[in-house]
Amino acid sequence: MTDKVFALVDCNNFYASCERVFDPRLENKPVVVLSNNDGCLIARSNEAKALGFAMGAPLFKVERKLRQQGVHVLSSNYPLYGDMSNRVMDVLSGFAPDIEIYSIDECFLDLSGMQGFDLLDYGRQIRNTITRWTGIPVSVGIGATKTLAKLANHMAKKNPASGGVVRLTDTTRAEALRAVQIGDVWGIGRRWAKKLQGFGVMTAFDFTKMERSSVRQMMGVVGTKTWEELQGLSCHDLETMPPPRKTAVVSRSFGGIVKSYDELSEALSLFTARAAEKLRRQNLLCGRLSVFIRTNRFKTDSRQYRGTADVALNPPTCHTGDMTRAALKALRGVYRPGLGYKQAGVWLLDLQHRDSAAGDLFAPQPCGQGQKLMQALDHINQRFGGETVHMGARLKTSGWHMKQNRRSPRYTTNWSELLNIG
Repeated sequence: MTDKVFALVDCNNFYASCERVFDPRLENKPVVVLSNNDGCLIARSNEAKALGFAMGAPLFKVERKLRQQGVHVLSSNYPLYGDMSNRVMDVLSGFAPDIEIYSIDECFLDLSGMQGFDLLDYGRQIRNTITRWTGIPVSVGIGATKTLAKLANHMAKKNPASGGVVRLTDTTRAEALRAVQIGDVWGIGRRWAKKLQGFGVMTAFDFTKMERSSVRQMMGVVGTKTWEELQGLSCHDLETMPPPRKTAVVSRSFGGIVKSYDELSEALSLFTARAAEKLRRQNLLCGRLSVFIRTNRFKTDSRQYRGTADVALNPPTCHTGDMTRAALKALRGVYRPGLGYKQAGVWLLDLQHRDSAAGDLFAPQPCGQGQKLMQALDHINQRFGGETVHMGARLKTSGWHMKQNRRSPRYTTNWSELLNIG
């Protein structure tokens, strides 16, 4: 057996919990959060789940029932959720030498070397500290592998008697595996679950009783590693450094139909600026940029169109001005007047790390003399708000903005929306 120990900390109903931190009136009330343009349900509190509202349900189909059941309906507030996630991760970094931020609301901790401690009590300390310092409730799963930690976390969420913390040991693992359906095992997925169920493999325990050779033949290396991890053999280490990105996309569906070139150019200018900011934060450069626009594919009574154009960036850059000029050049080539557009976006390709970017003897250095300008721009926007300084291509139109009619204030990232107590 392995001497490794992992913990998975998962924020409970994260989006709804973020809203409750700043609006205690939502405590113990059914809450749902909507997707972009207030289209579908993407997050539900436990109370909303108990009322039968399904993940991904279109708002227009359930809006009447939401009102009848007294459900609080909120637009997504990603600046708030992202900032609260950073606060949770900062707290977790103090509980282990190495952590892996797995998603906006999940984090693995390496607790290896702490087997002599009461890890259940340590998990409770983690849980209580996060709740006390951030207001976000979490569940903690502890196991000898990342897969077992994930499974333990699943059990902690499902079993209120656990107090939100479950540790799987060699003596408790078999019983726990019997209680977990094969489809709930991290890494199995719906397709493999259905196939395994056809062979009578209904639980995680059934899966561990399969012959390793049979698993390898059926599911390959990935399935075999999942099988071994359920046996307590660690196959997946923490990924403390995310793998280098090769592409990135920033796109949005518009709140209404956009027809004018000016509105499209403003939207793409904003998307490009956001993308360039991400590149600079990750010390990346972009070698090629692609722009796409498309009409409403759900509107069958109108002409459908999707336009895409690429522009090479030589040298590779992360300068907002250079990238915006390239994006607008691409837009001019694909824009068709008279159509109603519903979505647009910018796709960054050929990403490379600044320190390893291939140089061009006859071209200016990546980001050139504008590097200090971009640093100043980022500093100002970080301090005073993301839209304080922007490119002149940004106009003052608003028809393309997302529908966020129910958005709560951005309490932690916008000075004008700070919480007032009085």
